Amino acid sequence: MTRRDEVLVGVDGSTASLHALDWAAQHARTRGWGLHLACAYTLPAFTAASLDGGYAALDDSAIQEGAAAVLAEATARVADVGVPVTSKVYTGDAGGVLVELSRQVRLAVVGTRGRGGFADRLLGTVSSALPAHAYCPTVVVPLRDAQGHLVPEGAEVPVTRPVQRIVVGVDGSEQAEKALRCAITEAEAWNASLTAVAGVPLGAMTGVLSWLPAAVDHEQVLRDMEEGLDVLVDKALVEHPDLTVRRIVLDGTGAELLTEFSVATDLIVLGSRGRGGFRGLLLGSTSQAVLHHASCPVMVVTNRCEPPAG
Repeated sequence: MTRRDEVLVGVDGSTASLHALDWAAQHARTRGWGLHLACAYTLPAFTAASLDGGYAALDDSAIQEGAAAVLAEATARVADVGVPVTSKVYTGDAGGVLVELSRQVRLAVVGTRGRGGFADRLLGTVSSALPAHAYCPTVVVPLRDAQGHLVPEGAEVPVTRPVQRIVVGVDGSEQAEKALRCAITEAEAWNASLTAVAGVPLGAMTGVLSWLPAAVDHEQVLRDMEEGLDVLVDKALVEHPDLTVRRIVLDGTGAELLTEFSVATDLIVLGSRGRGGFRGLLLGSTSQAVLHHASCPVMVVTNRCEPPAG
């Protein structure tokens, strides 16, 4: 299937989804892509208090009108961004709808803490499901202000900031290598600095794995990791000779390190289901932990994602 040069955005009328929309519009303009806004709903059903014990479904006309109003508001919000904008109301579970639509676009973007928007759609749930199953990279935009503080739902939509600093988590797995390539593409598109980070959770390892030698050479392990990280980054940069990537190896888990870096970073990039790779020290469940705690937008790249478009 041919992908469209578009950013897919899930909207539900909440502050969180409008903040994600602003970020997606900025990204689309930077990449020269279009925007496709999607609002999905499921028709609720309830057990009818009737003798036959059947089910009664609510008329969906009012819900469709509400969805159309949400899209109209969102479309008007990005009308002056300078990119093509399309929108559509979809029937079905929001997560499932967005996963299917992700087959056709370059990037999917959703917000977190979406409770309270149209039909009480829960972007919090979608923001966990979509990154794990999407067919393109997914960016989850937290509802936080420029200082990284949580913004209450219903408050004024915070201003988005341009991507000037990117951090990518690397552990040598296939997913992490794809994440690294995506991060390189993003750094070039935004003219942003890029830092590759690998974690060595030696404290946890020596505390849990009793069979490890008592005298683990901490410094040697760090050096080995640094060499492995250099090999992976240098390989990824073969076709990007003008880009400089800072490399950092630290003691700590991937979730801890990337969450800490997110405070002073504009975009975190990482793979999903990254178990394996050299020593399997990063990613895996890290992606879910970072999604819940990061202060900046997080891009998740799965093994379903195709190589990034330049």
